[in-house]
Amino acid sequence: MNGVRRRTVLAAAGGTAIAGKAATGTAHARERPGPGERPAAEPAPYEARVQALLGRMTVEEKLGQLQQLAWTGDTGPGGGQTAEAEKAARQGRLGSVLNIYGAKTTNTLQRMAVEESRLGIPLVFGLDVIHGLWTTFPIPLAQAASFDPAVAARDAEVSAKEARSNGVHWTFSPMMDVTHEPRWGRISEGSGEDPHLTAAIAAAKTRGYQGEDLAAKDRLAACAKHFVAYGGAEGGRDYNTVDVSEARLRNLYLGPFLAAVDAGVATVMASFNTISGVPAHGNRHTLTDILKDEWEFGGVVVSDYNGVQEMTVHGFAADHADAGRQALNAGVDMEMASTTLADHGKRLLRSGAITTARLDDAVARILRLKFRLGLFEHPYVDEDAAIEEPTKASRAAARETAARTMVLLKNAPAGKEKGPLLPLSPSASSIAVVGPFADSTDLRGSWAGPWADKFPPVTVLDAVKDAAPKARVTHAPGVDPAGKDTGGIAKAAAVARAAEVAVVVVGEASALSGEAAVRSDISLPGQQEKLIAAIADTGTPFVVVQVSGRPLTMGGWLESAPAVLQAWHPGIEGGHAIADVLFGTVNPGGKLPVSFPRSAGQIPIYYNHENTGRPYDPDNKYTSKYLDLADGPQFAFGHGLSYTTFDIGEPKLSVSRIAADALRKGDTVEVAVTVRNTGKREGDEVVQVYLRDPVASLVQPVRRLCGFRRVTLGAGKSTTVRFRLGAEDLGFWTHDRDGTFTVEKGEIQIYAGNSSRARSERTLTIT
Repeated sequence: MNGVRRRTVLAAAGGTAIAGKAATGTAHARERPGPGERPAAEPAPYEARVQALLGRMTVEEKLGQLQQLAWTGDTGPGGGQTAEAEKAARQGRLGSVLNIYGAKTTNTLQRMAVEESRLGIPLVFGLDVIHGLWTTFPIPLAQAASFDPAVAARDAEVSAKEARSNGVHWTFSPMMDVTHEPRWGRISEGSGEDPHLTAAIAAAKTRGYQGEDLAAKDRLAACAKHFVAYGGAEGGRDYNTVDVSEARLRNLYLGPFLAAVDAGVATVMASFNTISGVPAHGNRHTLTDILKDEWEFGGVVVSDYNGVQEMTVHGFAADHADAGRQALNAGVDMEMASTTLADHGKRLLRSGAITTARLDDAVARILRLKFRLGLFEHPYVDEDAAIEEPTKASRAAARETAARTMVLLKNAPAGKEKGPLLPLSPSASSIAVVGPFADSTDLRGSWAGPWADKFPPVTVLDAVKDAAPKARVTHAPGVDPAGKDTGGIAKAAAVARAAEVAVVVVGEASALSGEAAVRSDISLPGQQEKLIAAIADTGTPFVVVQVSGRPLTMGGWLESAPAVLQAWHPGIEGGHAIADVLFGTVNPGGKLPVSFPRSAGQIPIYYNHENTGRPYDPDNKYTSKYLDLADGPQFAFGHGLSYTTFDIGEPKLSVSRIAADALRKGDTVEVAVTVRNTGKREGDEVVQVYLRDPVASLVQPVRRLCGFRRVTLGAGKSTTVRFRLGAEDLGFWTHDRDGTFTVEKGEIQIYAGNSSRARSERTLTIT
């Protein structure tokens, strides 16, 4: 990929005073690179070969490189296109195939392209390796809950090694759709509601997949998706409309994609939604003006499944030919599943609706990707070296990372105990493990893939037995996962009543989150709450373990539960990871990457909202609130408990005043935060730094995350965590469609703590 240069624009100092803060003037290009910037790269050593190939290709062969067809897997309307793919490969009229994996299978198809077509251009094989191939890691939302980018990188490294050995070159991951919609099933695939956290995870996962050399036998080309604003779908309904201002597009949705581009991501996928009336697949402003021109992205833009053709259904394109024209001209380089360009491209060229220059640009991008992947030199994989099952090391990685994603939501005393219920004692005489997911292998989450069926996750029941080998462990499901069959509740209650402690494992099935899995009611399915109530009535101390692909509303049962552990969908070693946390082998340190609403009627609720002219006041009816709900979420963004306690000191600034001109030239402000473990055991804390710009020319969020660090401290130990805040942190994007980033004079409030409700504060003045 060509070098990427972020061309952020900072407004010049001076201008007119606006409500106590001096506004900045018009913008000019900044004088220093921003985070992740680098000078444009020298021409790649294979560029001459790319141009030579282009010169030999027919129009049909060029259009073929733009085509990606589906193998037998079914990820959308129409299913697989296997026979068509084989024919096109032999003719040299195919660029890529998705849903294909397995060393022997991929080699067979690759030989058709390399050895039977006229030019022998290899195919690139793509697969939705979202959180593991054979070794399933926790879902991406869970990985974000770790507040540790290394967790995402570790998943990506293991996934890349397994997938590449099976002939896969390209993963359609990471997803970086910031969303305020827990009803949206695809929240499970992303990193939650905050752009700063999402950007950090996206960059780490991109680097984990790609490494330093895409041609390496253990690396994959990553794909930043879905470009862009897909997480803003109205009502949380998949594929739905997004109406977004330019400022919100840039301040909320685009940042994680820029982080991935700066990390060198090889490809970007367009999104299904419209963006203020223009389908993303036909949106030149986002795909070309911003991505390719402003950010200088040199990689491949691929459509989503049938996304080009669906512009006709949107009412944006007159027919399939018009859809192909608009997609290519907007910036799409490769068409997934639908065949509008392959079918109509020659006619579009003859009429001048598309140009040879744009066609050649798209083909060259695809050829460069294939050269970077080393496919011209090594088109086949070693079938004897294919990884065909999880290894001991990959399982250990999945177990360790899953435990780091767990979030302890609540931990209160129960029964006669004076201290918190958790951690449980492995020497307990009897433990009841109940609930619909207690003995279930449905812990992988969405997009685990049919290939993972061969290796089911470890159940919580089996893991508890391993963790407490001397205990009498009993089990009863109580209800089914849908919560419809309640005939077993009485038995589950009896089992719990006879035990010293109970573990109640509830939640939602993997099929209830992910693509096309939107829920209007995000409480526990069916009558699962009745099971919790029945266990509470027994008087036996109990912990609720909640497995899910999204935040769930908790209703009245939360008050009765002494302890609650949010385990997400934790993957192949999920049972062991849950037991590790329950019994204290691992001290939980995860934090919520998304707010947990009190009720679905409260959605959207998120921490980084704008203030109103009448913010919440419990004593004033005419303020922004619900009559029938307490203010704020059930659990706030960044919340998460530990088995020890921490004290986070006030933020200390290296300077209390700094000039806007100095920020523009690259100066930064150091924020130092001291954290001390005040408890009796080692544990993890996530130090979080937020800022607020209280007076601005565009209303700013009441809080926005600008730094975080997960640290491990022994009992009584302390450390000082330092953050650097620059112009990119202290300013914001305006509504200018050409992209104007401004830093305004005035006061900035900086907070430090362990959640978005941090109270320790310092003020920075920008002059």
